[in-house]
Amino acid sequence: MNQKEVEEKIIENYRGEEKMMILVFAQWCINHNLNPEELYIRAYPNQAANSVLREALELTVPKEEAGEVPDETLLGVLSLFGNDDLAFVVTEEIKKRK
Repeated sequence: MNQKEVEEKIIENYRGEEKMMILVFAQWCINHNLNPEELYIRAYPNQAANSVLREALELTVPKEEAGEVPDETLLGVLSLFGNDDLAFVVTEEIKKRK
């Protein structure tokens, strides 16, 4: 592989992992009766609607069919991608439950 192909592969892998992070976030929201789009907008009010989040919502399942997504797992995944603002909003929601 040349340098450009390597760079393209890295970007492709990152985007795939980012989609997985968004799916984890969306499913966590569904599991806790929260609207993922509303939480996202609270975290990033100046951003337009997130098309990747909408795609992820199509892949979520009802909470009765979903496996558990531990709070710590979601916060760790958000942290890996530098989504500190979204992690802050998620943390606020976790505190409301307790």
